[in-house]
Amino acid sequence: MTTRRRFLGTAAAGMLAAPAIARAETMKWRMVTSWPKRLPGPGMSAERIATRIKTMSNGRIDIAVNAAGEIVPAFGVLDAVGNGVAEIGHTAAFYWQGKMPAANFFTTVPFGLTPAEHVAWIDAGGGQALWDQLYAPFGVKPFMGGNTGVCMGGWFRRELKSLADLKGVKIRSLGLGGEIYHRLGATPQTTPPAEILVSLQSGVLDAAEFVGPGTDIALGLYRVAPFYYYPGFNKPNGTGECIVSLKAWNALPDDLKAIVAHACATEANYALAEMERLNAAALASLTGEHKVKLTPFPDDLVTAARNQSGEVLGELASRDAISGKIHASYLGFRDRTAPWSRVSIEAVLRARG
Repeated sequence: MTTRRRFLGTAAAGMLAAPAIARAETMKWRMVTSWPKRLPGPGMSAERIATRIKTMSNGRIDIAVNAAGEIVPAFGVLDAVGNGVAEIGHTAAFYWQGKMPAANFFTTVPFGLTPAEHVAWIDAGGGQALWDQLYAPFGVKPFMGGNTGVCMGGWFRRELKSLADLKGVKIRSLGLGGEIYHRLGATPQTTPPAEILVSLQSGVLDAAEFVGPGTDIALGLYRVAPFYYYPGFNKPNGTGECIVSLKAWNALPDDLKAIVAHACATEANYALAEMERLNAAALASLTGEHKVKLTPFPDDLVTAARNQSGEVLGELASRDAISGKIHASYLGFRDRTAPWSRVSIEAVLRARG
């Protein structure tokens, strides 16, 4: 009887100790993002990555997701993660062009890679190693963590009948697309996503490009700017990035590193599929229920933008050695894949009618 009591006591003590051990192993991470809370598209990608990491790690990494402005502003994510304010962030690479010009290539560049081509460059064409090299001095490890797909050209309060109508237009446009709009006579603005609608309403903006129908509809931009232009020559791809503090990353055991990487890769794939569905449904709602005027850009505007894009990319490549290296890799990959894209997806779409 004494032995049995001793055994039960020892077992009970072990059972009580086990949760304490589990609790001690749990890492509480903070995620900062550039998005309004649960924004369709990138905002939901951030939420799903956090959930997947917690689930796959059996709670060993528990991530609290914070919207833009809750801990840091939308454009403060890189510094916050690199400086240890947060362990992980969800954002877009081209927000950091002022710190590292070549960051643009890891979201999108005008007349650049399509979503499928971009994924091929990152995962199989050497892009990830260059991305890691570019970001290491800022103390973060980057991953593809979502994709909003092919983007739209933007929302305009007034109709564009020719390139001349773009002159003086104040447009929310980031990345190299903003530089091209500038060279075409517009005035680009770096407005955070949560402030786009009020800026259009107040007249601070005359136009705005953000993502595509599935995300744009949630911001209500159609209520103020009824002209919706395509093609999105300025943003033919929409990779969202998940960045992890290098200090936090290097402290992880290999199994948790694999879980974080897998959660991001899964979201990059799922988000692109989800956005195809959302974009199709939202476009139908915008043009039907909300009477949005879906309009192609004037031909002379697209031609002028294409003519400017090579010069803009070339200037970026000359900024520093790493920019030149990334530029060469990206454009080389685009040139190698273009013939296949023309006889595959482009030809199939033409044939489908």
